[in-house]
Amino acid sequence: MSLIGSDRIRAVVGLGATGLSCVRFLASQNIDFYIVDSRENPPGLEQAKLLCPAERIFTGGLSVLETLPVTELYVSPGISLKTTELAALAKKGVAMRGDIDLFCDYANAPYIAITGSNAKSTVTTLVAFLLEACGKKAIAGGNLGVPALDLLSAGVDFYVLELSSFQLETTVALKADLACILNVSEDHMDRYEDLYEYQRAKQRVYRGCKSAVCNKQDILTAPLLPEGVPVRAFTTKSPDLNEYGMLADDDNGAWLCRGVQRLYHTSNIALQGSHNHANVLAALAMIELLGLDVQDERIAEALRTFRGLTHRCENVRVHQGVTYINDSKGTNVGATLAALQGLGQASQKNILLIAGGEGKGADFSPLARPVAEFVRKTYLFGKDAHIIANALPDTSEYAFFNTLDEIIEMVQQEAQEGDIVLLSPACASLDMYKNYEVRGEHFARLVTAL
Repeated sequence: MSLIGSDRIRAVVGLGATGLSCVRFLASQNIDFYIVDSRENPPGLEQAKLLCPAERIFTGGLSVLETLPVTELYVSPGISLKTTELAALAKKGVAMRGDIDLFCDYANAPYIAITGSNAKSTVTTLVAFLLEACGKKAIAGGNLGVPALDLLSAGVDFYVLELSSFQLETTVALKADLACILNVSEDHMDRYEDLYEYQRAKQRVYRGCKSAVCNKQDILTAPLLPEGVPVRAFTTKSPDLNEYGMLADDDNGAWLCRGVQRLYHTSNIALQGSHNHANVLAALAMIELLGLDVQDERIAEALRTFRGLTHRCENVRVHQGVTYINDSKGTNVGATLAALQGLGQASQKNILLIAGGEGKGADFSPLARPVAEFVRKTYLFGKDAHIIANALPDTSEYAFFNTLDEIIEMVQQEAQEGDIVLLSPACASLDMYKNYEVRGEHFARLVTAL
């Protein structure tokens, strides 16, 4: 544990859940700081006023930072380091840090850092679930649920952190006991110049790590680490020695393996779909690197019972032979690709896809092939519906709608027994909803009412 030096003058830039966690933590350590937010009345302001003197709180713009004698900023993930005021201060030598960097200064137990464009919430939760099943006290959080600084407590065996690219931008020296990138596909292209700038942010998760897990089928996840750092790869193909992968069995499923060693049959795992099997393989690779037995019966039982997260390929209902799946957390193209490939069957085009929302500058062209292969019709709504339509194959059937209510009304008329109605928007929800959870809850209510 290293403490923050007393000669630094700090400011928390941006409130909200993460910024407020920084405020709470700094106040608990009796460290002086400023609060600066571009918004006049940011979320968390009233709570912050209880922890920071009013004369140290500035709202309505970031330009005040240029007048404050700051040497170190804790920047909330939603604020780009390219922001004019921050970029100018960085050139003057002001340190740009974030809540995860501060967490690393004080963490009192090993921590696992998991990132990726998709599935990081599922895998983070699953790893913590497996550790708990083995008798370890594991707490999950970070970009998922509870902010990292609010997790710090005595008696924890492992912290399991989901980290976003935004958080990694302000993490100078992560030094995780185990680091993992699950996958990299276009996301947040309204913030990054291109895919490779986004990938470079993700790659920061490996800085100083003691062991690593990567995706053999995604070269952008491959770590560049010193010789001797243990690395495990996972794949949904046949694995090489010391890799985690899959071996086909029969029509009833496949085996999850470590090299030639068969571990678990897919029929004995609650999570279904090839994308979820990849998530389990990644989790098992991490469990091994943490020194636990991946064939422990307690892990077998945990895999039989873990059904995933709400809004992530969640089976809402089977109605008149039609399966309705809520993948509202599919907020980018890669997530929808994974859902289509995981649920689709090449022999039948039985998916009715619901997509649309705020595309964040994404390229939707990768959807063309799986839509052509697995989707009978696409139901589009939201701000960027027409952009998605332009990326679909010419032979594909699609229609535009104003609301999700209209879509479900039409879907009920057109769906046939054996179909899968999949809400996997490939977009953020902020054009129509407060967040993806509200969007998913709306879908679930409409489906439940059928």
